[in-house]
Amino acid sequence: MSEELIGIIKGLCEKSERRILLTVADGLGGLPMEPGGPTELEAAKTPNLDRLAPVSDLGLLEPVGPGITPGSGPAHLALFGYDPVKYNIGRGVLEGLGIDFPLTGRDVAARFNFATVDGSGMLVDRRAGRLSTEENRRLVRKLRDGIRVGKGLEVFIETVKEHRGLLVVRGEGLQGDIHDTDPQELGVPALPAQATNPRAEKTAAIVNDLIAQAAAILKGEPKGNMILLRGFARHEPLPTMGERYGVRACAVAQYPMYRGLARLVGMTVAPHTASTAEDLKELGAHFPSFDFFYLHFKKTDSRGEDGDFPAKVGAIEELDRMIPELLALKPDVFALTADHSTPCVLAMHSWHPVPLLLHSPYCRPTGAKRFTERNCAGGSLGLRPSTDLMPILLAHARKLIKFGA
Repeated sequence: MSEELIGIIKGLCEKSERRILLTVADGLGGLPMEPGGPTELEAAKTPNLDRLAPVSDLGLLEPVGPGITPGSGPAHLALFGYDPVKYNIGRGVLEGLGIDFPLTGRDVAARFNFATVDGSGMLVDRRAGRLSTEENRRLVRKLRDGIRVGKGLEVFIETVKEHRGLLVVRGEGLQGDIHDTDPQELGVPALPAQATNPRAEKTAAIVNDLIAQAAAILKGEPKGNMILLRGFARHEPLPTMGERYGVRACAVAQYPMYRGLARLVGMTVAPHTASTAEDLKELGAHFPSFDFFYLHFKKTDSRGEDGDFPAKVGAIEELDRMIPELLALKPDVFALTADHSTPCVLAMHSWHPVPLLLHSPYCRPTGAKRFTERNCAGGSLGLRPSTDLMPILLAHARKLIKFGA
């Protein structure tokens, strides 16, 4: 959406008790493992979504632009109606907000993975076997005990979840314009931290020193003997969803980054959950008090990144089993989509548009037999930018008054 259109929508918003439930199945979009085969969504048994498909609007969303593979941060912000290019928030800030780390204007934050390298320094596992959170805490304590920084600097190392962590460097004049050190492939060494503009050269040098110290401290660990850094950023507040759309928004998410995203746009974040059952319980408990709900489902993305087709199919089927309980809450508008595609055949995020299902009393359904990428391609919503979703949801919830005479 253009800034002009955002201004128009803001002027049309009116408060109502009608409730919107947006479920984001992370990385849901897929591809066939071989030509002519089914996508993960096509291979899954999804009776509940398939019952909704014929009476719902279907379409495809493009998170950032044609051919652009998005990270989860910009892809989610686009779903919430924020220009993902203008508001390109580094993952470090999102992870920090997700674990309630008190970021300041003097901080540069980065998300890190514990990774494993061989004796030659070549990456053999970018996620260190998806370490347990407890093992992560042990390694974090080891880093805290060993890392030293110069005068005027502070460094904070925090456990996030599983193999993920947060690194924060605090000091005057630090800049977040630094390339990721994760090369996104195996059999190569980690990349050095490189400044993308001269102002960040000092910060990049500090980060490279921290990486070298971490490698020395972790040497000898069978798993997690290296850290890979992504999403360097400084924290700058965003306009909230309440300010933009007049909604009282609530988020239910297990993973810190997505909780951070929700906080960044002014959502109330439900207490931390650790299972689908807890997600549903928290959603039900908060349902009377808000009128916009964001529910995040992570397993579809994790299994896609593992390249595990049967496991991603199983995750989609688990998601489908949640649908009756979600609909039992009686949302006035129910939408299910993804932030980005994570096809198992690629084992990574991709540029492919994501499927969208929108159900309300005001749909123009085309009678699709199933909820799949192919059916969504022929749906009444067509192919459109992810930033279009929020005004469409607001309209279906009758939260936008008429524009003009």
